[in-house]
Amino acid sequence: MAEPVRTAVVLAAGLGSRLGPLKGDKPKAFVEIGGVSLIERSIRLLLENGIGKIIIGTGYVSGQFDGLAGIYPQVVTVKNPIYDKTGSLYTLYVLREHLNGPFLLLEGDLLYEPAALRHLLDDEGENIILASDATHSGDEVFIQSGKDGLLEMMDKDKSKLAQVSGELVGISKLSTKVLGAMATYAERQYAGNNYHVHYEDALVAIANATALKVKVVKDMAWCEIDDPSHYERAVSVVYPKILQRS
Repeated sequence: MAEPVRTAVVLAAGLGSRLGPLKGDKPKAFVEIGGVSLIERSIRLLLENGIGKIIIGTGYVSGQFDGLAGIYPQVVTVKNPIYDKTGSLYTLYVLREHLNGPFLLLEGDLLYEPAALRHLLDDEGENIILASDATHSGDEVFIQSGKDGLLEMMDKDKSKLAQVSGELVGISKLSTKVLGAMATYAERQYAGNNYHVHYEDALVAIANATALKVKVVKDMAWCEIDDPSHYERAVSVVYPKILQRS
């Protein structure tokens, strides 16, 4: 039986410049839907699902997240000191020493239905990437998996994939072994002065040697909020669907 997951990592270091005035001078994880910020909503859902430690990888206006750590004792913040010069993988790399067991890895700009977490936590698999069917939301990351359901490729350009199996949601369940493999990949990239790689790049790079299950869930209510069009879709389509299912 797989070790139960009690830790989550939220990657929330980015500037979120494409959101413009919607986020003001705050990180994009503080955009509010239904009167609650994305990050606080994620924290509450994680706590409700048995997660006892939440590590937030911060960067831009990191003090905003430190305030959350004062409200929720389960929250720890770790700052990426060069967040404006690096991709999301570096944020994970910086906080890796805080992880000593399996963990959920989430992007900080997500709005998702509560059941999304259960799809991973209730699955006996060690390493699982949550995916959805087509959202047509724009800016999608497309996933190609093999007949065995294991990750083969991810890219925003679907023409680079032999076939599209699903879309990356931005929530995964990973083991410390996979974290170690991702860190090794990161160090090779950084040795070549390539700091702009993202965690998705690392997952694809290690997929040949490590079994990463792609779990496609149809009709899941979720979205990322990266620009004004994403925000409008969140408010008019995704959030009402989440409320209907609550």
